[in-house]
Amino acid sequence: MQDWIALNMTVGIGPRVAARLLERFGSASAIFAATRGELEGLRLPAETIESILMRDQHQAAVEDLERVRALPADVLILDDGTYPALLREIGDPPITLYVQGAWSLCLENPCVAVVGSRRSSTYGQNTATMLARDLASRGVTIISGLARGIDAAAHRGALEAGGRTVAVMGTGLDEVYPRDHRKLAEDILAAGGALVSQFPLGTPPTPQNFPYRNRIISGLSLGVVLVEAAENSGSLITARLALEQGREVFAVPGNISSKNSFGTNFLIKGAGAKLVQQWQDIASELPPAIAARLLPPAPKKKEKSALLAQLALVPEGLSEHERNVLLLISADEPAHIDALVESSKLSIPELASALLGLEVHELIRQLPGKCFVRKL
Repeated sequence: MQDWIALNMTVGIGPRVAARLLERFGSASAIFAATRGELEGLRLPAETIESILMRDQHQAAVEDLERVRALPADVLILDDGTYPALLREIGDPPITLYVQGAWSLCLENPCVAVVGSRRSSTYGQNTATMLARDLASRGVTIISGLARGIDAAAHRGALEAGGRTVAVMGTGLDEVYPRDHRKLAEDILAAGGALVSQFPLGTPPTPQNFPYRNRIISGLSLGVVLVEAAENSGSLITARLALEQGREVFAVPGNISSKNSFGTNFLIKGAGAKLVQQWQDIASELPPAIAARLLPPAPKKKEKSALLAQLALVPEGLSEHERNVLLLISADEPAHIDALVESSKLSIPELASALLGLEVHELIRQLPGKCFVRKL
């Protein structure tokens, strides 16, 4: 393991160069056993060659590993069986991953990333929280980047649901950035989530680190949901990486006059992103076995026939939405508005309009607590 950590710490070696070296030599230990001529043949920078030949990062790697285990945390290496399979699939995956928390438990569930602008609107934050909460409550692990704005809202939504969330960092595990998110990081760990980074302890938040972080966010996820992104947003980079990695890309539509809506609307219009209004839009695009587990089962044929028979008795003049919502409301058991949002697949304004119409037609009545029943 020390060879892998030392290789990751060697100047001039990022994931792409590491991939070249591993392709040529096969393992981290073989790279450090290479001759000067072999390394020069790969046209590595002179400083990198000297560092490998002198093995000058090995003592630092030993100290780094001791500090990691004292956190307590762990280091996963690329040829380790515990390294996440989805991340291993991407081009030039990071050769080391520093992980803290219930890492393996987080990856037992399907993972979906929710990312977006740091300078987000109230609408964007509320939407990110809602989507993350709805997915996490159904056993989906929420991946995000611990940044201000949408990322923080996504983490908090998962925590509100009592679910798991993973924060991928552009710093070392001991350098939480932004600093005012240290409490959020602690809450993630306390709730059974995890912190992840490809960088050694003590790595500061330099700008060049965050594109690497974004590759891990998309690489760990079955799909990436973008909630608000300006034209040159880092979240757009994450979405592009997700497309390159063969992941599903989703986007929440926004106000066309808002700068923060440029990225999401562009992805929907021109890059093939799926438009998202509610969590079902995401779940339905995941692998079939996962989608079937997350989505409610379709009504049985007998149930459909009974509902259609009931619908045949209602007066003419109902809208399509009113007729569909009426199918979901019985005279025996009150239906809560949250359950109706989920089962009708209508937006909240559409559902509210349908319910009002049914009340006007005196077909349903509202009970305390936002519940509805059919009138006999």
